[in-house]
Amino acid sequence: MAEYSFYPGCTAHSTGLEYNLSLHAVAHALGIELKEIDDWNCCGGAAARSISNLLGLALPARNIAKAQECDLPLVIPCPGCFNATRRAQYALINDPEMRERLEEVVEFKYKPGLEIVSMHQVFLEPDVLDRLAESVNRPLRGLKIASYYGCALVRHPEIVQMGDYENPVFFDRLVELLGGEPIDWSYKTDCCGADLAMTHGKIAAEIADNIVAGAIEAGADCLMASCGLCQVNLDMRQTGKEQKKLPTFYFTELMGVALNLPKQSQWWGMHIVSPKPLLRATRLLRRGGRS
Repeated sequence: MAEYSFYPGCTAHSTGLEYNLSLHAVAHALGIELKEIDDWNCCGGAAARSISNLLGLALPARNIAKAQECDLPLVIPCPGCFNATRRAQYALINDPEMRERLEEVVEFKYKPGLEIVSMHQVFLEPDVLDRLAESVNRPLRGLKIASYYGCALVRHPEIVQMGDYENPVFFDRLVELLGGEPIDWSYKTDCCGADLAMTHGKIAAEIADNIVAGAIEAGADCLMASCGLCQVNLDMRQTGKEQKKLPTFYFTELMGVALNLPKQSQWWGMHIVSPKPLLRATRLLRRGGRS
């Protein structure tokens, strides 16, 4: 069994609960053990660094300090948290003055070598992909999926190191393995506007509608995301001006469907745009939606 230290982030126990539940279910099914780091704190997201650059780096640096104690690679499911933590690590490695300041503020000694990865990178490891391919028993046939990467997962490329940040395809390859049809579309890395949701809700809704419209135009019947903020923003703020609304899945939820895992009904009720009609139409709703 592969072992990782695990930073869940704030949304894992709130607006992204279905991500957390499906993620752990899939990880367990694939023989991956996630050990939550002790006494973790909010990474600060975009809000902290808008107030103070030092605060925006110190918050994730503290989580790095906690992860160092585990002596395991650190996996982070939320792209925003992943981005913030990689930025802190980048500063610790490349800016001696900032490293000294962060070590003073956080009261720790940085040890180079901690591997920080996103959740999807764990599932795309060759040995895990082999187990996944062997475990798919309910392929996502008939499901046309627009993979939404968002902005935080792929940018800044020097920091997150995800390869092609304009036209990434790693989720599309996962969709193919799960038996679904990946949709090629133009909005996959556009910002969803989630950080504007509280202060400029109308603008956030317009951005969400544009992204959903782009997916519909490309022929998708659902969106697939990996970010708690992106998922809830697209799920909640699309207005249906394109005559229909698209369900927005977490990629781990669709993995769970393809693996035919139990307790999927715990996930679907948390969606604003219910995925049940689509899953039912494609004969992918497990046991009529029951656990």
